[in-house]
Amino acid sequence: MDQYECPCGYVYDPEVGDPDNNIPAGTPFEDLPDDWMCPVCALGKESFEKV
Repeated sequence: MDQYECPCGYVYDPEVGDPDNNIPAGTPFEDLPDDWMCPVCALGKESFEKV
């Protein structure tokens, strides 16, 4: 699964998910809710780029 990076440097890793925001491990970036935001800087999904 692809990882996506926020301009602030946070990398969303689908193998880890985002447990602090109830996103379980194994959740692909594409399947994150539309209102999900970077847990570091609160930018939206549209700001992320595939790495």
